Amino acid sequence: MTSRPAAFATFAAAFVGAAVIANRLAGKPVPFLRWSVIRFALGARRLLGEGQVGDGREEALAAHVTATARRGDIDDVIRAIDDFAHTRSFLMNVGDEKGEILDAAVRRARPALLLELGTYCGYSALRMARVMPPDATICTVEINPANEAIARGIWEHAGVGERITSVVGSIGDGGTTVARLRDEYGIDTGTVDFVFIDHLKSAYLPDLLRIVDEGWLHPGSVVVADNVRFPGAPDYLAHMRAEEGGRWRSTDHRTHVEYQRVLRDLVLESEYQG
Repeated sequence: MTSRPAAFATFAAAFVGAAVIANRLAGKPVPFLRWSVIRFALGARRLLGEGQVGDGREEALAAHVTATARRGDIDDVIRAIDDFAHTRSFLMNVGDEKGEILDAAVRRARPALLLELGTYCGYSALRMARVMPPDATICTVEINPANEAIARGIWEHAGVGERITSVVGSIGDGGTTVARLRDEYGIDTGTVDFVFIDHLKSAYLPDLLRIVDEGWLHPGSVVVADNVRFPGAPDYLAHMRAEEGGRWRSTDHRTHVEYQRVLRDLVLESEYQG
């Protein structure tokens, strides 16, 4: 089994190498070959361990949103985040292209309760809040308290803070966060209609299995997973492939890594059959 440091180094090398190759093939600079992207790749160990690159881009994003987006306008806040990612610093949220896939999945599911694993700076929760039914709520789990605080500030600026609950923790922390979600936030048997997974890729499958074991899903619950191809969640994908036609029915959305159009990615949308 590949060690965690080796996996981080491989991810960083692959990201930078792919950027250089794509730039050469394109014959001109491509959007993601920027210093902020290279810093992102070189900071992969800290990023995947702590949830931040360490260069202050998340705090800069919060300041950018406050300075450039109209208060109470969720569309303008989403626009400001995308603008920051395209022109200032690369962000590891779902992004604008894949965000439309997430939007469509939420519209189809019409969920009352959404569970998100991986809040980061709150962008995907904003997108889901914008298209979910008026009486729906989101509960999102984030391991990094600084990210969670930034996300809450951004949601408040967008005017949707009351519809999104954030919890600092991890589904894989030995049961502490699972107990809090159940006891404090009302997530219980058959209550979760929609799950969006976009956190540590090696945690995708164990966290999904824990959610299933807890009985939180019901037939018809939808699970959407980002970055299944790049940087990749191979065990999660293999599990869903093996369960196809049984407990799960999945749809592949072939797309691109966030905020560029060269590196390919896969968003997997899966419906739980019970």
